[in-house]
Amino acid sequence: MPKHKIAITVKKDLLGEIDRLVLAGVYPNRSRAIEAAVEDQIARIRKTRLLAECRKLDPAFERALAEEAISTDAKEWPEY
Repeated sequence: MPKHKIAITVKKDLLGEIDRLVLAGVYPNRSRAIEAAVEDQIARIRKTRLLAECRKLDPAFERALAEEAISTDAKEWPEY
């Protein structure tokens, strides 16, 4: 996937932490360290959104829907 160059501004102490991780060999360079942090944060946000959407579900309705599907589909399943 192609990458794009951007400019960002970070606090001095945060840049120091990034540089320490690079020097320790955790990341090959600053760009990769920042990219990994952004990817991680986006993944967390996605999980939080999924959890919020799941909380909107009505358990009784979902159970009834599943039971209806199972009772209809079960008749069509082959015997084992």
